[in-house]
Order: sequence, then C-alpha cells, then structure tokens
Amino acid sequence: MLYRYLITGLFLLSFAACSSKKNADLIVHNAVVYTADSAFTTAQAFAVKDGKFLAVGSSEGILDGYESDSVTDLRGQPVYPGFYDPHAHFLGLGQMLDQADLVGTASFDEVIQRLKAFHAKNPTAIWLIGRGWDQNDWPDKQFPTKEKLDAAFPNIPVCLTRIDGHAVMLNSKALRLAGVTRNTSVPGGEIMLANNEPTGVLIDNAMGLARRVMPQPDAEDKERMLLAAQRVCLSLGLTTVSDAGLDRKDIELIEQLHKDNKLKIRDYVMVSLGEPNLDYYLKRGPFQTDRLTVRSFKLYADGALGSRGACLRKPYTDRPETGGFLLLNPKELERALTLLAQSEFQANTHCIGDSANHLILDLYGKLLKKPNERRWRIEHAQVVSPDDFWKFNRYSVIPSVQPTHATSDMYWAADRLGPVRVKGAYAFQDLMKQNGLIAFGSDFPVEAPNPLYGFHAAVARVDAKGFPAGGFQMENAVDRASALKAMTSWAAYANFEDHLRGSIEPGKQADFVVLQQDIMKIPAPEIRGATVLQTWIEGEKLFQK
Repeated sequence: MLYRYLITGLFLLSFAACSSKKNADLIVHNAVVYTADSAFTTAQAFAVKDGKFLAVGSSEGILDGYESDSVTDLRGQPVYPGFYDPHAHFLGLGQMLDQADLVGTASFDEVIQRLKAFHAKNPTAIWLIGRGWDQNDWPDKQFPTKEKLDAAFPNIPVCLTRIDGHAVMLNSKALRLAGVTRNTSVPGGEIMLANNEPTGVLIDNAMGLARRVMPQPDAEDKERMLLAAQRVCLSLGLTTVSDAGLDRKDIELIEQLHKDNKLKIRDYVMVSLGEPNLDYYLKRGPFQTDRLTVRSFKLYADGALGSRGACLRKPYTDRPETGGFLLLNPKELERALTLLAQSEFQANTHCIGDSANHLILDLYGKLLKKPNERRWRIEHAQVVSPDDFWKFNRYSVIPSVQPTHATSDMYWAADRLGPVRVKGAYAFQDLMKQNGLIAFGSDFPVEAPNPLYGFHAAVARVDAKGFPAGGFQMENAVDRASALKAMTSWAAYANFEDHLRGSIEPGKQADFVVLQQDIMKIPAPEIRGATVLQTWIEGEKLFQK
C-alpha cells in the first residue's frame, strides 16, 4: 500500500511539474540568438506567444519553463532580429521588377541590347521603360546621348532612369512628348545640351517633365508590384522596409493591403513633401498600425553625386564650372521644416553634398535648438564637412546612411570631390560617434536590397570583388556588433519603432531571421554569400529556404 502511495505521489509531482510549464505558440532552442538588445547579449532559445517574444534565455531554461506544439531545434544556427531597411523605396522596387533591368551594364551599347530583349518580350508596351544605368561603369564615363536610342527605337518613347533615380535618359520621341527643347528650364534641375540641343539627359527636377506624360500604373498594377517586392525582401531576411517618399494614395493602398492581410511585411513610410500631403497629414497627425508607421516627411535638399546634382560648398573637382544645386531653395526648405517642427512629425531630409548637409543641419539647429527626442534624420549624410559633424550630436540628428553607396561610389568619388574633401564622405564611424548610433539602409532599388551587402560594406569597406585591398577609407569602418544594431535595434529607433521591435526581448514583436552562416563570426569575404533560411514576422514564418 505504501509503495502504491509513493508511486502515485511521484506521478502527481511529475504531473504538477509538467503542468506548471507556461504555454507558448512557438519555442526555438539550440540556437545562437543575437538579441541586439542594449547590452548586445546572446541567448540560446526563446518562446513566442501571440506574436511576441515571451521569454529569452538558455535552451534548458526555456524548455523547462515553456511548452508548445511547435518546437524548433535550430542545431546551432544563428538567429537575429528581423532585418530593417530604414531608407529604401519598397514600391520602387516593385516598379523596377516590371521594367528593363539595366543594372551592371558595361556600356551604352549593352543598354541598347537589354532594351531590345525587353521590348521583344513586351511588344505591346506604350513606353519602353528601364532603370539602373550608370555611366561611371562605362569606359568613357560620359553621359549618353539620344542618337543610339533614336536609331534603335524611333517609334516608341523611351525613358531610362539612372541607377540613383536622379537622372533619366530619353529618346527624341519621349523628348517631344515631354515638350523638352533647348529653351526649356526647370528650377532645381538640368536639361543637358550638346550643340545647343537636348542630349536626352534630364537631371533631378527636370525629370518631372517626362514623368508627367508617361503612363502611370494603377492600383491593381501597384498591388502586384508591392507583392512582388515583398517576396524579394522576405527572401533576404527583411521584416521592416521603408518607402522614402510616397503620396497619400499609395500610402492608403499599402494600409489597405495590410488590412486585407495580403501585405505582411512592415513598412515605414515617409510622406512626400507637397502641399496636398502637408495639408492632409499635418491635420491627421502621425499614426502607427501593427504593420505601418507614418510619422515622417521626406524632403530633398539636393540630388546625387553620380549625376553631379549633389550641392557642394566648392565646385566639383572634375567639373569646376558647377557645384551642383539645391532642389528647393533655402526659404522653401525652412518653411517646410518649420511646419514639421510645429507638429509631431519627423523631418527626414535627403542630403548628399556638403553644402546640402551644412544647410539642413543649420536649419535643424535653428528649429530644434538643443538635444531632443524628435529623431529628425539626415538621409544619406554622404559628404559632410569636418566642421559640421558635431551638429548631429548637438541637435540629436540621426544619420541614416547606405553603406553600399560607399563601395559603389568609391571608384569615382575622389574624382568628383578631390583627395581632401572625399575624407568627409561615407564617414560612418565619425557619424556614429556623434550620438552613439547610426541607421543602415540600402536605398533599394538604387542598390541591391540584400541587407547583408550593406553589413559587409560597412565592416569591410570593399565591394563584391574584394576591392580595394585593405578597404576604402577604413578609418570609417564599423564593428560587426554596431553594424547589426544599425540594421535592427538602431534602425527601429530611427523609425520610432524601438518600443515594438528591433531586438529579441520579452514583450517585443517576434520578428526574426535565421541564417545558415553566422555573419558575426565568418570571414568578411563570406558575409555577402550568407544564406537566409527563414524569415518570421510576428511569430509567423513567411519565408523558408
């Protein structure tokens, strides 16, 4: 009888121990979990409940304390918070997937060849549209002219956007439709001429002349494009992307696709500057749903360095007759920033040249006056004068940079800027020191959307070919822990989303990514080739390799 009682008691104790475990929807264990929290701790396991991290710790502790019908043994594979891209063009990526891909073309002749192949597959297109050319990759490094386009495509208008999105190339038919002549001028833009005739190249604000006559995708087209872009981004471990400048109609489309559960990737949308958008969103105020954050406006101070539209304090070294230009004059910029200062919105201003950065940092300082929690951002912060870095700290300005811009531009940046001024370009370490953080994006589709390319560029300062030996301006490389934070927890902070996600901590949304290789440990040349195995958003697996 006593033996029976002992057995019964042990059974009850065992049952009580089992039943004391907390229920979870998912348990992940036997992993290397980089939490990206404030202490940059690592763990082995976590439990997820209702789309949030319930507990994070050792495998033994999680398995002893929690139970679930879904338990995953990762066998030592690395786990990171879901990757962020805080400065990109998500809809733009979807649109580019619908166009002729001109990225990596080695000559204008190759551009023509790719266009012919694309046109053969899309013979009913009203316009021939492509994106991705970069004259800096061609032997003569000169802007193209329209003659070869005219010969190849005399009867269909052609519009080809440069890789950086700050210049287009048109054929003669497109120029006629756009009404561009030798006498056309546009403030904040340039119509390039040769022999007093348009060459076909329109820079910055002048691009609007073409875009106003081009066919525009409708809501159904854009839905298809967004879903295509989502598939690409999820396969790369991205759980939060961004749209650096959208109008109300596109923002509302994204919001509706989230509500319909068609679009699951998170999107931080910057509202495009413009009177209708200012009027509507300043009245509505910032808002945040489970998958969408709208609390910033995108401003453009200048153009791009590659097309010499970046505004410099002194002329270009390789074209001393110009110093670039502003896309809005200082009074217009100050008026818009003053309106934002009186609201709760962030100001996120595109600044490439040292003159643009100098102007905007001073305008931010005039309005913000001292350290603050406004989280205003400089997008790109590409060329900064030595006497301007301190202003990022003084006014709590977040540098939102794109590491792959450095490794794309390094071949010709010194030609544009000269050997002294280039030292203030792509200065990620110097920028990070100001406030102890920095945000890393890609600006896709200007660059590839793979966040690991940016991680590699930031820490190794070389491109996919391993050029240059020893790295480009290595004094501004960042360590791997900082690079990971810059695309997770610090990026979330830059988006006003750090209370929701960006790190693997109890209470935060369960966005995470599993890689095959550990980017914190593998040799730098292997980082770009690391494989994404799984991408999870809010405890739901949305990509499996």
